[in-house]
Amino acid sequence: MKKILALMLATIFVVAALAGCGNASTSGKTIAVVAKGESHAFWQSVKAGAEAAGEKYGYNITFRGPASESAKDLPSQMEMVQTALSNNASAIVLGTIGEGFVDMLSQAKDAGIPVVQFDSGIWAKDIEALDAAGKNPIVSSVATSNYLAANLAAENFFAAIKEDIAAADKYVVGVIQHDETQTGIDRAAGFIDKFKELADADAATKGKYTVEHEIKPGDADNAYKAALEALSEKGADAIFMSNEGVVKQVYDAIGAAGTKYDAIKFCGYDAGTKQIEWMKKTTGPKLIGSVAQDSFQIGYQAVEQAVMAIEGKEISEKVDISGAWWDITNVDEMIANNLVYEG
Repeated sequence: MKKILALMLATIFVVAALAGCGNASTSGKTIAVVAKGESHAFWQSVKAGAEAAGEKYGYNITFRGPASESAKDLPSQMEMVQTALSNNASAIVLGTIGEGFVDMLSQAKDAGIPVVQFDSGIWAKDIEALDAAGKNPIVSSVATSNYLAANLAAENFFAAIKEDIAAADKYVVGVIQHDETQTGIDRAAGFIDKFKELADADAATKGKYTVEHEIKPGDADNAYKAALEALSEKGADAIFMSNEGVVKQVYDAIGAAGTKYDAIKFCGYDAGTKQIEWMKKTTGPKLIGSVAQDSFQIGYQAVEQAVMAIEGKEISEKVDISGAWWDITNVDEMIANNLVYEG
């Protein structure tokens, strides 16, 4: 009986060990997500979406990003990509903060590791070099269409201020562009193009407005506050702000300026606690509304495309995540649906 019992126990241990190996194999399926940031609420929402897709399809998700999107943190992000390659990730989801990833992405191509670019993606010069060398591993691009989302902002903002323009002899619309990357360019252009299209097509507003455009390299040294002051001096009656960083700095500036900017109406982009607070404020300059990126879906869809590539299934080469307009009427609903984030 002792021999039989010992044999049975040995058999159980073998089966358990094999089962453990099976789990280790499953847990070895890893998709490395290297974002442009990690701690910000936007990236935390992207991370939540990525992990939700990983859970659905049975993949581990590693999520890393540099401390900031400035050039000084580019080496840190490069190290993250190299780590993903060294760890033999099944796929890489990547949005870079600068150029210089050609060699690493060529390694991914040689190793058969598919890459999904997401958010603002991989810089154009790197992609051009990869294409020229026949080493491009990018299988899909997942992002908010910044141009179309800014179109949406222009449509709603124009509707809100149309009567003001019609009643004015000259109405000045200001645009604060947060940086000179393609994201900043597309958001500013998307807003301006659509706003002009709508205003010029309406007899009540055609010829009664001008657009003043301030472009800043980033938020250092109160650059966006300076843009606000410059537009105010040019007589701005309404201002579009192209990202959360602009909104936050402008909100702080108007809060410290008394009633100086009370007559200006504002339109935002993205989300965040300060923008939500401003949206709900009943005094001072009015934030009419904003257009939000669906950050959760950016993460989810990017990982989903990576899974499709790994498993040899049909891939969507381009996935446009639509933006969504939010204002005082739907802000709480948008928060509940992960479209508008706090933080």
